[in-house]
Amino acid sequence: MEINNLGFLNMNDYRMTAMNGVNDPLQNFDEIMRKANSVVHAGTSSLQSPIDKNDELYKLCLELETFIMKNLLTGMRNTVQKTGLIDDSYAGKIYEDMLWDEYAKDFTKNANLGLAEQAYRQLKNYY
Repeated sequence: MEINNLGFLNMNDYRMTAMNGVNDPLQNFDEIMRKANSVVHAGTSSLQSPIDKNDELYKLCLELETFIMKNLLTGMRNTVQKTGLIDDSYAGKIYEDMLWDEYAKDFTKNANLGLAEQAYRQLKNYY
């Protein structure tokens, strides 16, 4: 049997069962949507819980988001060729690293990624 015919055979099996009314997934669509809707609405209460932005845990979650953003920016920065604007000396590398730290803090503060909020909501239940 060829690999190309496997998808064709499975599709024919699906058509035959759908035509006969056996295991027709379209018949249960409304039930599946009702279940999905109940799951979504059950989780909204925890998503809308207020966040205390002065809490020490939230500040730590912001630092976590900044760390993740810094790693993301560092990975992207490593794919770009150096222009020579900042020299490759030790001081230049420290300056560039500090500059990207500040970029990460600025992105975390202004981008509203939501990683800190999600981490806070998850960890708030444990503390």
